[in-house]
Parts: sequence; structure tokens; C-alpha cells
Amino acid sequence: MAAEEEPTFEVPVGLFQDVEDLKAQVIQLTAQVKALTEGAETGPGEALAAAELDAGEEPVADEDEWQYPPFILLLDSPERDEELRALIEWVEGVLVPVYLGEPSPEARWCPRWFEHLPAVARLHALWLAWQELTDPTSCGHTGPSVWHRDHLDPCMQQLRGPRGPFAGCTKGEHQIDHRMPGTVPSAWRYQDI
Repeated sequence: MAAEEEPTFEVPVGLFQDVEDLKAQVIQLTAQVKALTEGAETGPGEALAAAELDAGEEPVADEDEWQYPPFILLLDSPERDEELRALIEWVEGVLVPVYLGEPSPEARWCPRWFEHLPAVARLHALWLAWQELTDPTSCGHTGPSVWHRDHLDPCMQQLRGPRGPFAGCTKGEHQIDHRMPGTVPSAWRYQDI
């Protein structure tokens, strides 16, 4: 009887790396669960940040990566003012000339939209979506189509509809002097109006 030969197994190098990655993920998840269960007095974001640091990961901010600004209603001055100026430039430079037709009772528009907080909130959300969905590196080439369908059309229906924030914005019914969209003031001079 011949001695039995032990079978040889060839293990791909990548398998060891995958196992090590899985171990690191388990350690991180365990730390996150521990931080969430023990950190009831802290907010969820703080607990997750603590869990990531406990798991040995340092928060890394890629300086080259564009960071989208937070929602405008959550900002305080002077950040809010800077964000509003940039939003006004986008609305004047892109939205008004390209997408707005003549205002009518069915499609209202206020050239002083920046004085209507609901309009500022909706237009800022629309602009944030535009920034993300017009970047082919983050959303591919179908992003603009998604932006039109899922963001622009519903937003314009809400803003310009008969119950939207501009419902009272017609000549004689509103205390602000109205102009056509083509004569919206510059973002850098909007306070001078």
C-alpha cells in the first residue's frame, strides 16, 4: 500500500486580501454597534464617527473632491449669504433664461423670488440636484435627464402653480414691484433693489 499523498491546494493571493478586508469590516461594524448601543446620549452621527475612529479608521477628506454645500436653510450668516449669492447666479444664469417662459396665471414667477423662503428652499434643493446630476463622473450621462424628470419639472410645478409661493405675485396684488424674468437683478446687487 502506497503512502497517501496529501492534496495540494493553490490559494489565490487575492483570497487572503479579501479575508483581511472582511476582518477589518467586521471590526469596524462591531465598533459601530458598540458605539451606537453605548452612546445613547450622543447623536447617531457622533456615535458613527466615534465608531469609525475606534475601528482604527481616520476620517479622510479628499481635498480634490468637490463637497456639495449643505441645505441653505441649515446655514447661518455669512455662509447662508454666500450660498444665496451663488444660488441667485445659477437661477439668473441658467434657470431663468433657459427654462422660464412668460409668467402667466398658470405659471407664475416672482423676479424677487429670493424674498420667498419656500422658493429659496425649493430652488436651492433643485440647484444641489443639478450640481450632482450634471456631473458625468458621479451619475453618468443620464443624470441631466433624471434631473429634468425628477427635480426640475416637479419643482417648477410647485413653485409656479396657483398655490405656490408666487400665488400672490401679480401686478397690483403684491407690494413688490415686479419685473419680467429677463430683468432679474444681479446676485451681487440684489440687496440694492
